[in-house]
Amino acid sequence: MTAYALGNLRPPAVPHDEVLSYMERIQATLDPYGGRFLVHGAPAREVREGTWDAALVIIGFPSLDHARDWYDSDAYQELIPLRTRHMAGDILLIDGVAPGYDPAATAAALRTARP
Repeated sequence: MTAYALGNLRPPAVPHDEVLSYMERIQATLDPYGGRFLVHGAPAREVREGTWDAALVIIGFPSLDHARDWYDSDAYQELIPLRTRHMAGDILLIDGVAPGYDPAATAAALRTARP
């Protein structure tokens, strides 16, 4: 099942050279794990609910195991400080939904499971 690495990043107005180096080198760490950028820091064009003041990053992987292996890899661990020394943020790994996912079926199961 497809999985994702999500980044909720708060970059400075002017990126530090180490952050630029991180950006230049990250794809090489993703390639062995089938990772590819789906969203890379684009500003939110329309905030429809709530507030948003961060840069969103979404990276897709073939599975959660691939995402974990990438994040835990020596190559990526070496890069992390280049970003974290200069940019606050939150990173999470999460499963996507299976093909054919039906939210109505999930709602029905939740209704059935209620006390």
